[in-house]
Amino acid sequence: MKKVDKESPLPLYYQLKQIICELIENDELKANDAIPSERELCEYHGVSRMTVNKAIISLVNEGLVYREQGKGTFVCKAKEKQQLSNLLGLTEEMRLRGLTVDTKILSFKKKPATKKIQKALLMNERRDVFEITRLRCVSGEPYSLETAYIPVNLCSELNAEMIQNKSLYEVLSAHFGLEVEYAYQTIEPILVNDYESNMLEVEKNALALLFSRQTYLKNDIPIEVTKAIYRGDRYKFEVSLRR
Repeated sequence: MKKVDKESPLPLYYQLKQIICELIENDELKANDAIPSERELCEYHGVSRMTVNKAIISLVNEGLVYREQGKGTFVCKAKEKQQLSNLLGLTEEMRLRGLTVDTKILSFKKKPATKKIQKALLMNERRDVFEITRLRCVSGEPYSLETAYIPVNLCSELNAEMIQNKSLYEVLSAHFGLEVEYAYQTIEPILVNDYESNMLEVEKNALALLFSRQTYLKNDIPIEVTKAIYRGDRYKFEVSLRR
């Protein structure tokens, strides 16, 4: 392992973080390997405990390492990539990658749309929507916590059993002839709260990505408004750009 350069203008914690990153990138530290303890890093590099802790926290926030109480700090598995240029549901996307998706329906209910949801779904009057909250797991690991709003008048017979461990888009197509055509999506970083951290099995105030999506049918009718919180420490998202 290289040592930090105390004559460098770069902060010591940043140098230490980069040194550990290189060990991971060069496969000198592999998935689930323990990195040296904080005490060992302090002694080897001649730096303070605060410097080491700051470097590790930065690595944790980037999803490169994870901590286990009383055991140490370990290298994370490589993040799965999800392509953002295709309009696919999570089940369809992961299926194409040979991964399994399990869905736990936390809540499925019919309720009056709020004014905000009513506006997003272009409703002329206040109508009912299905509010569907689901925990999505990929290969047995919590992946995202999402809440979708679907206009009841477009699929009044929709129920929880229909979408259990199935693609919502595929169910809407097969049972109701509703074919999604396009969507508008925004992505922003957030810090998870107590409930979200518990469901996603991450630390409170861990970094996550909030996806907000409005999905439309072929005839430009809104079919879905969704907010989904994705873990930031296990997965990354890929966009193809062309000129």
